[in-house]
Amino acid sequence: MFSSLLRGTAATAAAAAFLIPSAPASAQTAQAARSVKPAKVAKQLFGAWLRGDRHAAAQVATPAAVGTLFSYAYRAPDEFAGCAANVCRFVHTSVSVPGGLDGIVMIVSGPKVVKVYESRHITKPATAAKHLFDAWKRHDRYRGLEVATASVVKSLFHTRFDPAGVTYFFQGCGPEPKGTSCAYSYEGGAMLMHLRGSKVRGYEVRSISYIAD
Repeated sequence: MFSSLLRGTAATAAAAAFLIPSAPASAQTAQAARSVKPAKVAKQLFGAWLRGDRHAAAQVATPAAVGTLFSYAYRAPDEFAGCAANVCRFVHTSVSVPGGLDGIVMIVSGPKVVKVYESRHITKPATAAKHLFDAWKRHDRYRGLEVATASVVKSLFHTRFDPAGVTYFFQGCGPEPKGTSCAYSYEGGAMLMHLRGSKVRGYEVRSISYIAD
């Protein structure tokens, strides 16, 4: 009788197991995506880029991220600097490049790299200045670091750009003793971006100053 009772209990448990709904496939997929480590995804994209394999890159990155990475003007960074949360960096240790990124930054979301920032090779001072100003307007520090030093970005972004505040007018660029300066005027004064570099190396913003009317 005892063995019959055990068999009955086992049968009841088996039947109950069939009645418990399994997790939806979409939920399982989402859980799997969350379990993917950003470093692994970033390294997969980096490896695909080194091999020149756009198809493999497209498996682990958005089209925009692939396009940005495959347009990188400098040789490949030689060191993986790790990830802070979902932000992963590959840096140069043997060459100097413009800006404060020192290489490539990848933003990872789930199983894909969704954004790539990179040290930019910009051949005109005005273009570099406008790139930094646009980054400030967007509150995008990594974009700013593509063309400016870390100290410049820290200083500029200390004050948040206010679209309802004063209006800035780009006044162009001109030579100065050690490079080039580009000016943005506003009511009551102006912001000067001081750039260094060349067409061959690329330009970067090294410092910022302000003047009052």
